[in-house]
Amino acid sequence: MAVLVGAALVVLLTCLLFLIRLYIVLKSGPNYKPGTKGSVAVLIVAGSGGHTSEILRVMECLSAAYTPRHYVIADTDRMSEEKICTLENFNQHSDRDPQFTICRIPRSREVHQSWSSSVISTLNALWYSLPLVFRLRPDMVLCNGPGTCVPLCVAGLLLGILGMKKVLIVYVESICRVQTLSLTGKILYPMSDYFFVQWASLRDKYPKSIFLGRIV
Repeated sequence: MAVLVGAALVVLLTCLLFLIRLYIVLKSGPNYKPGTKGSVAVLIVAGSGGHTSEILRVMECLSAAYTPRHYVIADTDRMSEEKICTLENFNQHSDRDPQFTICRIPRSREVHQSWSSSVISTLNALWYSLPLVFRLRPDMVLCNGPGTCVPLCVAGLLLGILGMKKVLIVYVESICRVQTLSLTGKILYPMSDYFFVQWASLRDKYPKSIFLGRIV
């Protein structure tokens, strides 16, 4: 009996320490300024179709200080890689080595996929996301809505919880979301350090969000 009580106390203490670390990491985001002494390594999550087009428009606005750039796409995405290479090759200076990589992970949720199977596929995506994020150790994760970004953001958050590195989570809600957030937006709203919306109506509903007008 004493062993069970001791084990329960250890579990409770571990959970308490985890929650404390989670609170500290979430609260420290706005005070963390990566790139003040150099470049900012950024992990960009590109969904398929419109998600990729929007996130690449955001990338066009970022300076050369955001390098290296690690793009992550779903393993079933057949079009995003070409769009990414087109943008990067257009911006690439001939006297420099390429400063971007493209990585693939399993998609966490397909369109019209059932919720029960989505849990399994998301855990599978997380299994691939953890070693990827821990290896790349980006300063920032930039995403705009594809379900694939959830396990990557969780992996980035875990880096901070373990005290290995603070990773900024920056989320840009899609321009087509006018009155309500997407499912991914609702999930990442509490854990993101910067949450951008493109309509004032969303800013009024979600006080943490940042409204800068039309970003894309």
